[in-house]
Amino acid sequence: MELKTYQKTVLNDLHRFLVLLTEKQSIRQAYNSLWEEKGVQIGEMGMPPYNMILHGVPHVCFKVPTGGGKTFLAASSIKPIFDAMPHIHPMAVVWLVPSDAILNQTVAALQNVEHPYRRRINADFPGNVEVYTKEQLLNGQKFNPASVDEQLSILVLSYDSFRTNKKEGRKAYQGNGYLVSFKDYKTEQSSLLAGTDETALIQVIRKLNPVIIVDESHHATSKLSVEMLENFNPSFVLDLTATPKEGSNIISFVDAKQLKGEEMIKLPVIVYNRRTQDDVFISAISLRRKLENEAKREEAQTGKYIRPIVLFQAEAKNQKDSTTYEKVKKTLLEVGVPEEQIAIKTADRDDLRNQNILAKDCKIRYIITVNALKEGWDCSFAYILATVANRSSVVDVEQILGRILRMPDAKASKSMVMNLSYVITSSSNFFATCEKVVEGLNAAGFSSKDYRIPEETENDGGISDASSRIQVYIENYEESKESTAEREDITVNTDFLKGQLFDILQDRSGEEIYHLEELDAKTLHMVREAEIQNAVYLEGLNHNESKALEGIPNEVKAKMKTYSIKNEFADEAMQLIIPQFVVETQPTLFSDHEIILLEK
Repeated sequence: MELKTYQKTVLNDLHRFLVLLTEKQSIRQAYNSLWEEKGVQIGEMGMPPYNMILHGVPHVCFKVPTGGGKTFLAASSIKPIFDAMPHIHPMAVVWLVPSDAILNQTVAALQNVEHPYRRRINADFPGNVEVYTKEQLLNGQKFNPASVDEQLSILVLSYDSFRTNKKEGRKAYQGNGYLVSFKDYKTEQSSLLAGTDETALIQVIRKLNPVIIVDESHHATSKLSVEMLENFNPSFVLDLTATPKEGSNIISFVDAKQLKGEEMIKLPVIVYNRRTQDDVFISAISLRRKLENEAKREEAQTGKYIRPIVLFQAEAKNQKDSTTYEKVKKTLLEVGVPEEQIAIKTADRDDLRNQNILAKDCKIRYIITVNALKEGWDCSFAYILATVANRSSVVDVEQILGRILRMPDAKASKSMVMNLSYVITSSSNFFATCEKVVEGLNAAGFSSKDYRIPEETENDGGISDASSRIQVYIENYEESKESTAEREDITVNTDFLKGQLFDILQDRSGEEIYHLEELDAKTLHMVREAEIQNAVYLEGLNHNESKALEGIPNEVKAKMKTYSIKNEFADEAMQLIIPQFVVETQPTLFSDHEIILLEK
């Protein structure tokens, strides 16, 4: 897996920060200089001042949207960080994740030598890498002083294993005979945690003075989370998130334009608001069939296989008269969807376990969930989010939307409609939330406005600026203005749905793919609206801008001091050669000598 252009830019930002850190010998000055070099001032009208979260420990953040390859960036960041440190420092990484689902995914990827993440790490640390789970660490499996001194040790752990007020009940804080060999390893008393046995896993980790990678770091900003980080005794902390919280020290941004340009995501998001739940089922099933037809055409031409999937978002069982996942499945079965095409993924039921959804022999085309897909589940075949639930949380909406944003194989399709993602709803509450989807996507890196989420507040307001409108298009019907109470009582009419969907649900796998004109008028309207909005989006994406600002994320541009030159003076200004004065400094970790600009 090759680094994308924007990923190289992120790593260059990290490298530059590390160089400045070596030069300045000050975390705050390195952070300030990094942004000032980009023309962005520190303070009220620019980037916020550096927040010293952990005293004396560099703690910085990459803001990368959903689908931007955060984990690959994390894997690629390990080498430059250790290259900036004294070589006597043990190479240990604590890789923190927020949930068991993400923990299992991360361990599986990093322990698989054929996986792109592990291949990247192995290329940087040839034949000298060991990835540990908490259980392996507690049992001392291949984990001893000799091994950690000779290899890169990656410790994949969950927040919940170490973020606790009741440390006496946690195995990581208890004496451990399997780790007794570490008792005489780096015996500086200052590195030990008071009141904890020297052989406890937490004490061993503290002695390693690890680099910490915090995945989905917006979950790790509480006082207890900061205490957890302090207890690890880190040498460097790198946060990765799509939604940085206030106080994050962001050193690099990635935005939607960069991801769209690299064919990483399916944008814009097209949001349709339907009058009834019947209409949601009809639109979702019809649109999915249209997308599958397009996918089959492309497969016939290129061999690329895609099976578009609908995510049906149901309501939790504890809501009165809620549309639970059982009701959604029953409706799909009654209208003629084969059971083998339906899967349920909730907190207490996982039909996707041991399923390779990307495989050609997989039949799944509809996945029913509540919010179990918020994090830790990715499938680029998911194109449509159809909701019959009320979701009031903007962040929850954004996280579920994130499940449909990834582009299959990170490569755009020839068919325009296959490069977009779709939301279909009938809930006035969810529609009100959809108006905030723009804000949720802003915070997730998909626009140029909000790049932080305050701890306890949400921004108000709807869709106002052009850059937001071209990212999310919301089609609203007049009928959707009915009150929630009136609409939530509507019962799905399965007989009506059968009649509407009979032709669409026929198995045509052995027939020639039928054409767009054979779709119903409403689906045609949906597709044509998507085409129009995509054209608007691309026009905005490709508008002319100063070459000097080319490639700079919008969130950074908004903070830069820029001054336009009148056209009649532009050519003359381009011919100006302004002298620069430099001084040669002492050797650093990065080169035999360093040339820096002379400051006034």
